[in-house]
Amino acid sequence: MRLSSRTVSRLAPWILTLLVVVSWEAVCRGFAIPSFLMPAPSAIWQTGLAMAAPIMEHATHTLITTLAGFAVAVIFGALLGMVVGSSPLIYKALYPMLVGFNSVPKVAFVPVLVVWFGIGTVPAILTAFLISFFPVVVNVATGLSTLEPELEDVLRSLGASRLDILKKVGLPRSMPFFFASLKVAITLAFVGSVMSETVASNVGIGYLMMSASSSMNMPLVFAGLVVIGIMGVVMYELFALLERRITGWASRGQNAAH
Repeated sequence: MRLSSRTVSRLAPWILTLLVVVSWEAVCRGFAIPSFLMPAPSAIWQTGLAMAAPIMEHATHTLITTLAGFAVAVIFGALLGMVVGSSPLIYKALYPMLVGFNSVPKVAFVPVLVVWFGIGTVPAILTAFLISFFPVVVNVATGLSTLEPELEDVLRSLGASRLDILKKVGLPRSMPFFFASLKVAITLAFVGSVMSETVASNVGIGYLMMSASSSMNMPLVFAGLVVIGIMGVVMYELFALLERRITGWASRGQNAAH
């Protein structure tokens, strides 16, 4: 039975994941690697089942924290991106500052946030926000700033105002850029929240991993990493689905070509 290319493309991620897990297990068993150095997938699975309740509790907190920071980043980033992308002067004036701010490692902000807001959830939310809003700003601004001048001239000649052009042409044209930024931003938001939890929190997957590493419980550390990875993949796929549903018109030509 010959599988179609569509079926193969759907099975490919699962097959590759299975191969990685099997190879990982074989290497750990074949070289007798101690679990405190590199736990085998079977040990991670067993630890995950044994610690399912606390892992879910910490994972739920991390997910809520990440989504809160991500939501603020999307709102703030979209609004700022609209302002930056709709004005060439603001684009040139503000863009270097945004690039410079994004170049600063966000872990450097965590001690400052702890001094301002204390240890807990707020620094994690703000770190998720700080690390994830930049892709939203850049993509929305790029989508608006790449509107063809000829199209703007035609719309103006038909009596359209600058606001009309922004609402009826600029924003729809920037939607593919916007949804592309969401897929990047949500993964970065997880990085930010977990990074803050490892430094300045007493709850969350980051805190759980730091506590486990201090007692050399590496299977639990890797179980936390797996949970973070699964949450990131699920959220990424969710926004990819929304992108296909809402902005499918932007890739119809590409899909037809394949």
